[in-house]
Amino acid sequence: MKKNQIILFAIVLVTTGALYAIVLANQKEEIIEKKDAETKKYISVCAVENQERSLKISSYGQIVPFSELDIAFEISGRLQEGDLFIKPGTKFAKNDLLYRVDSEEMFYNLNARKEQLSRLLIAILPDISIDFNEDYDKWSAFLNDIKPSKLLPNLPEVSSEKEGLFISSKGIYAEYWTIKGMEERISKYIYLAPFNGAVSTVYTEPGAIINPGGRIAKVFNLEKMEVRLPIPIDFIDRFQKKGHVTFYDANGIEIAKGKLIRTSSEINKNTRSIDAYYSIDALNQVSLLSGQYVTASIDNLISESVAVVPASAVKENEVYLLFNNLLKKQSVKIISQKQDSIFVEGLKNTDTLVVEYIQPSKTVKKYIGIPQQK
Repeated sequence: MKKNQIILFAIVLVTTGALYAIVLANQKEEIIEKKDAETKKYISVCAVENQERSLKISSYGQIVPFSELDIAFEISGRLQEGDLFIKPGTKFAKNDLLYRVDSEEMFYNLNARKEQLSRLLIAILPDISIDFNEDYDKWSAFLNDIKPSKLLPNLPEVSSEKEGLFISSKGIYAEYWTIKGMEERISKYIYLAPFNGAVSTVYTEPGAIINPGGRIAKVFNLEKMEVRLPIPIDFIDRFQKKGHVTFYDANGIEIAKGKLIRTSSEINKNTRSIDAYYSIDALNQVSLLSGQYVTASIDNLISESVAVVPASAVKENEVYLLFNNLLKKQSVKIISQKQDSIFVEGLKNTDTLVVEYIQPSKTVKKYIGIPQQK
């Protein structure tokens, strides 16, 4: 009995050892397989192909007035309406009377001085007809042109020094320039539109008492507008060389042409762009509005070494290349983008591009590229 127990124990021991050896061998094989799996990784790649391409670059901007100014007077008084009822959005033509300041007293004094000048001329006309007969008609015509509602006409040119001394001795010149000074002052009581434009803001209504320099309204020029476009610093030379752009509305319809006026001397650090200012000339029957957003596009920008790569391969102007089964980071310059593809510079025809942008892993010792199917 004892012998049988010993034999049974020996059989169990041998069986257990054999099973343990098998399990241990399987674990070692699994560890080797896992280790091998961690050192290799298969990735999708494609060959880089540079070509000469005609590209189109676009930028987004807003139409703004070329000139915008505040209406103000140099004198004080009660503000009155002009020929138009001024409210935000009101359009006007050049030389329209926009505002006036109560100037009745000034106007009466001006007409009184004109009457004084007329009397002086009437008094000397008989002498002129005798001593300067050939000059009588021009002084008579000058007298007849002096009207209360009109600016003084230009003084007649004298034919001789004697005539000039005679006219001066009668106080004609002194009175004339006094009146011209009053006319210049009374012109400050009215405000004529300096251009074809529109009103953007009204600060003071007619009937209010205004002080010199006080803002009445803000107006902007509708004849001449411009567009500010942020241009990536890498493309500014191309835009400057091209010189002109085509503008499109939100629906992609061509609405205007433009020419480069000036560029900023500073770089926007947030966008890495430079502001370029373009004139904008509407096409026939197209109305442009201040504040309207437009897209500017320039084409035929020929680049000799541009590759088309998947958008998934690029991140923050960088891609990864496969070189000797290792990943190599490469900086690129983005030229343009179309759907899921990006046009870039900075790659060679011999490069192998990683299609999906990935971060290298420390556990992967070897990357194996699988060519992407076209």
